[in-house]
Amino acid sequence: FKQKTAYEISLGLVGSEMCIRDRTIDTRFKVLQLVREFMVNDGFIEVETPTLQPKAGGAIAKPFTTHHNAMGIDMFLRIAPELYLKRLIIGGYEKVFEVGKVFRNEGIDQTHSPEFTMMESYEAYTDVNGVMDMVEKMCEHIFKELNHNLNVEFADKEADFSFPWKRVSMFELVSSHFEIEIKYNSELKDIQSQLIEKHDINVEATSIGGLVYELFENHIEDNILNPTFVTDYPKEVSPFARESKETEGVTERFELFAFGSELANGFSELIDAVDQEERLKEQAKKKKQGDEEALSLIHISEPTRPRLISYAVFSMKK
Repeated sequence: FKQKTAYEISLGLVGSEMCIRDRTIDTRFKVLQLVREFMVNDGFIEVETPTLQPKAGGAIAKPFTTHHNAMGIDMFLRIAPELYLKRLIIGGYEKVFEVGKVFRNEGIDQTHSPEFTMMESYEAYTDVNGVMDMVEKMCEHIFKELNHNLNVEFADKEADFSFPWKRVSMFELVSSHFEIEIKYNSELKDIQSQLIEKHDINVEATSIGGLVYELFENHIEDNILNPTFVTDYPKEVSPFARESKETEGVTERFELFAFGSELANGFSELIDAVDQEERLKEQAKKKKQGDEEALSLIHISEPTRPRLISYAVFSMKK
């Protein structure tokens, strides 16, 4: 008689050989350890912020709600640690990060879970390009330390994770895919007409930015196999990102994709308090119109976020 280990029992396995070959927990632990190692060596400080929050801010997502009996108030499981990390930046900590659970009361599928572990970081005096560089270097460090093959297999597909990774504008991807030149200042009705004529696709968007994002989500995102930084996100879908210095209506934001899934999201933080307030009000309008993921005035902690921005700008000027 051989006594089963706790690990074997938890997996419903009998043989220890299978356990050794399938140590997912070990790999996850090592990856998180390497993430922390890289961030600390890069000058970041790891912090821990509240999971229960009075306002559900920091990301566009539907929150879980709960009630604090002792205080007699409704609270939310955090959808992101953003506002608290930003407070630390304002307080003089120039590089901070957190690894922890976040909760989003949305659908469940292969790439979405209502509860998942996320690493979020904030750094003063950098921009979207600096964040992309940091993410790529961190991933390269992890691959190297794990001695992992850069040809990665997942869901019956194989992707090439060789460095450096491709960086391409969302507008360029959409234009190339549909063979229609689309810029942010293109005429909306003209582009809609061309899409119907050439591809029999009717997109009922109210702006070019909204149209490009919808086309990207529905026709391109799922087909991105190799790791790719998609940049130049429209302002309409990026309420927290700074507008591009070169192109009006386009933000300094990226998302990293591979195997058709989003792996990372980053941007140059918006530091104009007036602009931020207007964007949040626009999000509140979308919420009233039925968009469950949009931010309402209740959830975005107004005027906290614009006030934080004002404090941040004042701190930098000092």
